[in-house]
Amino acid sequence: MYQSKISGLGFYVPDNIVTNDDLSKIMDTNDEWIQERTGIQERRHIVRGQDTTLSMGVKAAKIAIERAGISKDDIDFIVFATISPDYYFPGPGVELQKELGIKTVGALDVRNQCSGFVYALSVADQFIKTGMYKNILVVASEVQSLGLDMTTRGRAVSVIFGDGAGAVVLTRSDDDSKILSTHLHSEGEHAKELAVVAPGMGGRWVTDILADNNPDDESYFPYMNGQYVFKHAVVRFSEVIMEGLQANNLQVSDIDMLIPHQANLRISQFIQKKFGLNDDQVFNNIQKYGNTTAASIPIALTEA
Repeated sequence: MYQSKISGLGFYVPDNIVTNDDLSKIMDTNDEWIQERTGIQERRHIVRGQDTTLSMGVKAAKIAIERAGISKDDIDFIVFATISPDYYFPGPGVELQKELGIKTVGALDVRNQCSGFVYALSVADQFIKTGMYKNILVVASEVQSLGLDMTTRGRAVSVIFGDGAGAVVLTRSDDDSKILSTHLHSEGEHAKELAVVAPGMGGRWVTDILADNNPDDESYFPYMNGQYVFKHAVVRFSEVIMEGLQANNLQVSDIDMLIPHQANLRISQFIQKKFGLNDDQVFNNIQKYGNTTAASIPIALTEA
């Protein structure tokens, strides 16, 4: 069985910086309230007509490919993680293939929200391990700002998220560098604690929303049970970290650097304290980018 390694990293965020003070001008919030609950100071939002989910993914991918020391013609497969595609369908993977001028390789889209990059990386890792592909481009890109309720009604969610993209090239390893393991879990019973329920085929579809013409309809904005998600996250986070360590016969003391999903600085700090890690052992950049969903880990990996 082959092994895979990350051979190139890249990220892109929009130039438009939105501070907590900027948000306080359009909703009832303030810098102290946001930082106390999330640790976020600012985030990036796209400017319409300048950036899209695809364009940001392309920019991040070009950097990753260059840093991997290969050309676009060496890419065998594409995995694109996002919950904010430019089109409902087709997905952004095929768009990325076209924009980069890559030959007609397969392109797979992954929709696993904040864990999207981990799922995408795991899928790519398995393809390389079986020998099916040699160089896989994994991209995660998100435009959250256009889908948020940027009013006082939606502030509990809208202050958290930002836009951005990250990318990695996963390559067949010919040395000791390799992805040791990946560990994936889900608990569908809690799905509605953090969800966008419309539009959806099983609920209210686009035609229903248009027919109702109801400006008070919140079904197409993200809903989050913040306290519940926080409490659940720190438990599952700890469990899966230990699972990964134990699967590779490692201890907490073996961790040189922890790069968590940038969901909430308070979650990262909770985990850091629980595992007895110092500030130099945990990388956080949510303070300046917010939660960029699937893109957060590859952005943080690249910066780190």
